Amino acid sequence: MFRKILTLILPWSLKRRALQKWFGYEIHPTAKLGLTWVFPHKLVMGPGARIDHFTAAVHLDYIELGKNASIGRSNWITGFSTHTESKHFKHQTNRKTELILGEEAAITKNHHIDCTSAIHIGRFSTIAGYNSQLLTHSIDVFENRQDSASITIGEYCFVGTNVVVLGGATLPAYSVLGAKSLLNRAYTETWMLYAGVPAKPIKQIPATAKYFTRTEGFVY
Repeated sequence: MFRKILTLILPWSLKRRALQKWFGYEIHPTAKLGLTWVFPHKLVMGPGARIDHFTAAVHLDYIELGKNASIGRSNWITGFSTHTESKHFKHQTNRKTELILGEEAAITKNHHIDCTSAIHIGRFSTIAGYNSQLLTHSIDVFENRQDSASITIGEYCFVGTNVVVLGGATLPAYSVLGAKSLLNRAYTETWMLYAGVPAKPIKQIPATAKYFTRTEGFVY
């Protein structure tokens, strides 16, 4: 705990070395963490990746950010580590508590990301806006136990503000999830706008839409 607290006050050049030496993290020299409390079991940050101020990430086994991937300010990222003797989720022997962002993917501000099971966000995809919840665990009322399922966001997706995405859900590549939607199942049809509570396919997205072919993650 002392080492974790100490890293909070170190300048970035020393903080990166401390995180690598003390915790075995793999942080590219051009990657950066702000004033954060981000301590998964394993952290990998590619070139240009960043995690901004006031983001917390605890009780995860693994976080990976690809090239230029980013996690914005004030996000709350949780999990339930497999490195525990707790009875929780013992029936799920292959569970992975991890968050993986592909190249140029982004999570903006003030979201709650529950990685009790894996969350994969594809390259060039954006969890946009504010106050979205990606929740991978709940209570199985039939078995009377906590259960979890992974979430997959395909590549080149746009997830609108203030949505809820539940465990087991998949947003296919080249898709949009409309603001305030609830995604609770795995869809497969690409180039589609999904929206509503629960979210359903609404209309096709033309392949000429420029968001889906951009070569830089940030949109000016």
